[in-house]
Amino acid sequence: MQTKDKILDTFENPQLKEDYLITMEIPEFTCLCPLTGQPDFAEFVINYVPDKLCVELKSLKLYMSSYRDIGAFHEDNTNTVLSDIVKLIKPRYASVIGYWKVRGGIITTITTKYTKKGWKDKNNILD
Repeated sequence: MQTKDKILDTFENPQLKEDYLITMEIPEFTCLCPLTGQPDFAEFVINYVPDKLCVELKSLKLYMSSYRDIGAFHEDNTNTVLSDIVKLIKPRYASVIGYWKVRGGIITTITTKYTKKGWKDKNNILD
């Protein structure tokens, strides 16, 4: 069985000269509550400004579905997705937002961000 960090794949950024924003929406994320074992559901939005590499979408789909049988807190899952993306492609900027569905009457939104040291959003693409 592959580990999660071995599932993600990349391709070379075809537009190295200009900064541009890539947004990937994952409307069907599932994992398990680490305390009860019940399913948790979320929507994820991944935004990044690529540097040399981009995330290949089929591998992202497989990566996100690899969480299905893993028990972890919302905060851990959301931060792990960001960490794995940053480690994989070393983007200029990345953010991961997890919109966690109702559990016990509470909706949770977790937002994580990374900015490469020295990178400036000179084109205001993050506005």
